[in-house]
Amino acid sequence: MKSISRPGYHSPFPSIALTNSRIPGISLCIGITVLAYGLEGLERAVTGKAFLEALNLALVAGVVFRSFYKPATSFQPGIKFCSKTLLNIAIVILGTTFSLQAVLSAGPELLLSVMGMVIFSLVFTCWAGRLNGLSPTQTLLVACGNSICGNSAIMAAAPAVHARDEDVGATIAFTAAGGLAVVLGLPFLLSCLHMPDIAKGAVAGLTVYAVPQVMAAAFPFGPAALQMGTLVKLMRVLMLGPVCIALSFLDGRTDRNDPTLVTTRPGQRQKLTSLVPWYIIGFMLMVIIRSFDAIPSALIAPLSQTATFLTILAMAALGLGIDIRSVFRAGRPLVLTVLMSLTGLVSTSLLLVRLLMCH
Repeated sequence: MKSISRPGYHSPFPSIALTNSRIPGISLCIGITVLAYGLEGLERAVTGKAFLEALNLALVAGVVFRSFYKPATSFQPGIKFCSKTLLNIAIVILGTTFSLQAVLSAGPELLLSVMGMVIFSLVFTCWAGRLNGLSPTQTLLVACGNSICGNSAIMAAAPAVHARDEDVGATIAFTAAGGLAVVLGLPFLLSCLHMPDIAKGAVAGLTVYAVPQVMAAAFPFGPAALQMGTLVKLMRVLMLGPVCIALSFLDGRTDRNDPTLVTTRPGQRQKLTSLVPWYIIGFMLMVIIRSFDAIPSALIAPLSQTATFLTILAMAALGLGIDIRSVFRAGRPLVLTVLMSLTGLVSTSLLLVRLLMCH
């Protein structure tokens, strides 16, 4: 029996089949992951402590590899599979290890704080872009990327603001470098501050761009920090829909007769509900299932290890996508805007978390 598909319909769920076209890229990411584990083991053997975890090391190793050798086209399907599909699966699995008590202990202010930080970062970045002479379009791309979820937010916002391909590419390249700097530097900064581990996870969730980078930044501070950081980050990702809706509405791209429809590309519209990534729904379902004790305790540790391994694969893949030379070619207004935006975001997040969670 043949499957029936509607024209123009795209399933929100990715294909996880291991096709031949994906094998080269997946193999490369696995090799970098093995190297990252080996380097972490070497750190522990020499110094007694891992200053950079395998999650961070995989990202750095991917960037270094990419700077000397750009993977051929044949590697791209597997690299994309690791950076997107396997990462999203890891996030869903992470929901099985999530503790609702960690959220409740943070108090009811958590969601409002996340929303407030996203709005502040959007406004502050727009001000910084205007101050530095960055074009309005690129300023909005930086604002969405820094405030919500990096590359995904930039790509989602680009059609709403009529961004040119070169603007999108330059913004992604530099914000990727900014994200790399934050994910490597934030653990060192947080380790110098007298804050509970769960508060350090909240700071990571409020400031770091991408979900795997949040996990890497929070990982050194333990499971509670990892869970809190992931939850806060996913709350930020949920703001992607409302922000894209607002941009489309201001640009006159919502359907006046049906406000739940948004123009995402010329001639194409999609439901607002499709702007919520499937992995967030999966993550929340796993949290609910775990809350009813439907997952045996013996499976929690293996599931957590699986999520970590898949995330390290994703970090390696993300590193392979960062071109350092493109970053250095970014213009002065873009560089200053991103740096000011990051500084404002990190500083305000630290102040907010201290007020809410460090009594």
